[in-house]
Amino acid sequence: MELKNRIWMTGALEWFAYIDDEEVFLGSKNFPSPLEEGDQWTSEIGDVFKVVDGEIKKIGHTEPPKKYW
Repeated sequence: MELKNRIWMTGALEWFAYIDDEEVFLGSKNFPSPLEEGDQWTSEIGDVFKVVDGEIKKIGHTEPPKKYW
């Protein structure tokens, strides 16, 4: 699958992408790799993303996932 968004990973293993000309944090450990059509995930800050027609789209925001140490 060819992804239409530009994505990159930082040295801290955090994933980012340009979505609608804005730099957006996609997540780190919970980021699905490699991406497939229909993949959906929630970032650590509660943003919900989905791959639709080869493009990452922000589809909403929810309560951030709870961390259990």
